[in-house]
Amino acid sequence: MQLRYAFRLYPDTGQRHALAKAFGCARVVFNDAVRAREDARRAGQPFPKAGELSTRLIAEAKRTVERSWLGEVSSVVLQQSLRDAEAAYRNFFASLKGTRKGPRLGAPRFKSRKDARQSVRFTANARWSITGAGRLNLPKIGAVKVKWSRTLPAQPSSVTVIKDSAGRYFASFVVDTDPAADAARMPDTDQTVGIDLGLTSFAVLSDGTKIDSPRFLRRAEKKLKKAQRELSRKQKGSKNRAKARGKVARVHAKVADARREFHHQLSTRLISENQGIAVEDLSVKGLARTRLAKSVHDAGWAQFVNMLAYKAARYGRTLVKVGRFEPTSQVCSICGVKDGPKPLTVREWTCTACGTRHDRDHNAALNIRQAAGLAASACGAPVRPGAIPAQREETGSHGLPTGNRAA
Repeated sequence: MQLRYAFRLYPDTGQRHALAKAFGCARVVFNDAVRAREDARRAGQPFPKAGELSTRLIAEAKRTVERSWLGEVSSVVLQQSLRDAEAAYRNFFASLKGTRKGPRLGAPRFKSRKDARQSVRFTANARWSITGAGRLNLPKIGAVKVKWSRTLPAQPSSVTVIKDSAGRYFASFVVDTDPAADAARMPDTDQTVGIDLGLTSFAVLSDGTKIDSPRFLRRAEKKLKKAQRELSRKQKGSKNRAKARGKVARVHAKVADARREFHHQLSTRLISENQGIAVEDLSVKGLARTRLAKSVHDAGWAQFVNMLAYKAARYGRTLVKVGRFEPTSQVCSICGVKDGPKPLTVREWTCTACGTRHDRDHNAALNIRQAAGLAASACGAPVRPGAIPAQREETGSHGLPTGNRAA
């Protein structure tokens, strides 16, 4: 399984200028590739091949006066930018044919220097390395200081340098992990759990545990409101407006980082303690069109479920998603009688058949666990991991176990 491990970078002034140059050159090559493809389409000609584009837009362009500055950055960065353009067109055509899962994708568009996120990728051909002092040595950029939060489990195959909207730099390493070794690190358990996701409580487990919702965005609204007010008063195009926009981006980044860290810690704990996990497949897009939209986005259910999915596949656990139309809040978990729909204001109810008093969320978690077929495993039946597609990302997680964090 391939995972990404991200670490914070702290380039100095010269290295920031070199990275900005690399970002700009990669963006120009990408835009030139899109323009060449569009010109060929309008002229009714076949699309130029990747090799032809590489020769024309990189090798020959470096010899011209207009593009001579492309030689000031690593050629691997430019080649990877062409690969990104090729992948964008491949995904676009696959989406048109219906062979690609997920929402339909549009045609590749030109990148802008004002984009909030800039990135360049270095493969093994670029001969980047990690020095003995723990710095990331990049070609034509130098040895950049890295904040190592944990140890890489294996030798990375590539590294992507990213600059986000808040002006922070990250190094994202692609690492191949061994699923058998990862599964062996997890403790043996036959426990199963059902999870009912909500807004008042972020999650209610079938064992009765309630996990409060941190409401990261709600807690930062006062600071965000002040930063956005200052931004609205700045003149467009001025340097003060750019500074104010950076302040707003940093507030949003802090909220997103805190939410992601909360999801990583909770998902790792649930995967570590349970062999089987059942969760409801919620329609987040539908709920985001209601009056609860801000709270739904603040909870980040989709990100949390995706983390559970790829960690379950990595560590040999089972994750079962229960259909969103399953009446988990209407059925008594004791006798199984369907008692009908109830408004969200009803948090407790009594079953008319058996007289059991239910907590709405706890009862739903029990029904989710039962609907997933995991209830029998608590009595000793095995729970086997199924084929679950893993998310190719683990940014922010500290893994299991933490181990030595030295680089």
